[in-house]
Amino acid sequence: MKIVFLFNAQNHQLLHGLPTAVRLAAKSEARVVIASPGAWQLEYARFAASRLGDAAIEYYNISSSLLSIAQTISGGRNPPKLLTMVTAAGWLNESDAIAVPERTSIFLKRLGVTRPRFIHLDHGAGDRAAGFDRRIADFDFVLMAGEKHRARMQREGLIREGHHAVIGYPKFEAADAIRDPSFRPFANDRPVVLYNPHFSNLGSWERFGADVLSAFADQDRYNLVVAPHVRLLDGRAARARWAGLLDDYEGRPHIHIDRGSDRSIDMTWTTLADVYLGDVSSQAYEFLRTPKPCVFLNAGGVNWQGDENYGHWRFGPVRETTIDLVEAIDAARRNHRHFLAAQTAGFAETFSTGPQPASERAARAIMDFMQGQSG
Repeated sequence: MKIVFLFNAQNHQLLHGLPTAVRLAAKSEARVVIASPGAWQLEYARFAASRLGDAAIEYYNISSSLLSIAQTISGGRNPPKLLTMVTAAGWLNESDAIAVPERTSIFLKRLGVTRPRFIHLDHGAGDRAAGFDRRIADFDFVLMAGEKHRARMQREGLIREGHHAVIGYPKFEAADAIRDPSFRPFANDRPVVLYNPHFSNLGSWERFGADVLSAFADQDRYNLVVAPHVRLLDGRAARARWAGLLDDYEGRPHIHIDRGSDRSIDMTWTTLADVYLGDVSSQAYEFLRTPKPCVFLNAGGVNWQGDENYGHWRFGPVRETTIDLVEAIDAARRNHRHFLAAQTAGFAETFSTGPQPASERAARAIMDFMQGQSG
């Protein structure tokens, strides 16, 4: 049985699928292939897989001269997804299953890739409506991190009986395996605030990014890590647009700016930080693996109370301005006890846990499904 794990985007998606791929490769029934249009991405996949115990995984570089040209023009880490799919469609159609941590690749069905079963891997466990994309219903099997996602997907008609499983969050295993726990970006012991703006138009960077940097530049109580979602600075145009602002604050002893390093995806910052400052990123849930103070920026003036797309905003104060932002961080630390119960309950409903690692649960669920399809 040949199962291809297709990674057709930035590196952050690798950590959601690699633990499961390693577990599957250890099973005699499965031939596991990691496929990507980026040689650099396959190198990172090999590194992460080796930290997870390694296995007999095959690696396949989707390549062509057209892909190389397109990537050069865009300046992104990978070429356009559609072009990658067109290039790889014939090869992918030879597999028994294709596992992907995003939805765009379901377009392969329209390119004639009809032989394999399509498996949707959980990609973050946040609340935004985008995480409940209608295309999920087109997958043959869907893996989810916890009961929160299962309940909403059932309600919205995205999953059906016998074609989904709640398995936990394999990314925790990958991040724990590759992260350097001794890394410290600052020479002092001040509390660390992580500003983690999302790339979407629901995020806070466009309106508040410069104000956040300015507020922390002129104080001496906190260290600040600015680590946007990796997609915010992906591509030549995006990097050029924000380079001037980031350069202005780069090098200050109490400000560290991550423009898309591996530390921005392996939970270095969410683990190290003492306070989370963000907006709509699912990394807020990863931060709450250990309950800690949060502050959320409502840059769009959204009427969010009672809206499940902003469920994580229950976990800390929500601000619509950056005025007195440092004082707001002080207050969030003093008053964290008021949000502790909501944080603990929210994490529990988001991430299923059990005696088996999430990757083992995921691998077993995939094998059971595939064997049931062939039976």
